[in-house]
Amino acid sequence: MIVVPLALLLIFLLLYFTYGRITDVFRIFLTLPLSAIGGVVALHLRDMPFSVSAGIGFVAMSGVSVLGDMVFVSFLRGLLDKGQELQEAIREAALARVRPVLMTGLVASLGFVPMALNTGVGAEVQRPLATVVIGCVITSTILTLMALPVFYSLRGRGKHILDE
Repeated sequence: MIVVPLALLLIFLLLYFTYGRITDVFRIFLTLPLSAIGGVVALHLRDMPFSVSAGIGFVAMSGVSVLGDMVFVSFLRGLLDKGQELQEAIREAALARVRPVLMTGLVASLGFVPMALNTGVGAEVQRPLATVVIGCVITSTILTLMALPVFYSLRGRGKHILDE
C-alpha cells in the first residue's frame, strides 16, 4: 500500500516548503505517530476491526492533525522571529493558540460524528473511517497543546543534531 508513505511524503514536503526549516517539520511529524494511537484506541473502544476504510482514516488524519500543529508552530515562529526567548515564546504561543487549536480539532472531529453513528446503507464503510479520524484528532489536539511545546522546549536544553 504505497498511498500512506506517499501521503506522508507529500505532507512532509508541503511543511518543509511552508516553514523552510527541517527541525519544525520533524517536530510536527513527531506528533503524527503519537496521534495515530488515538485512532487505534477508538477502534478498540468501539470494537471495530482494522479495515481499508480505517486505513484511509489514518491517511486523512495525517493531514487534519497537522493543521493544529501548524497553528501553534506558525505563531511560535512569529514570536521567535521577533526576538522573544524560546521559553517565553513557547508559553505565550501555548496560551494564545489554545482556542484556535481546540476549534480546529473540534470542527474536524464533530464533522465526522454523524458518519461514526450512522447505521444506514454504507455504514460499515463510514463508521471505521470516522472513528479513526475522531480518535486521532482528539489525541492530536491534546498533543498539540501539550507535547509540541515540550518538543520545542527540549531545543533550549542544548544543541541537537536537528537544530539550526
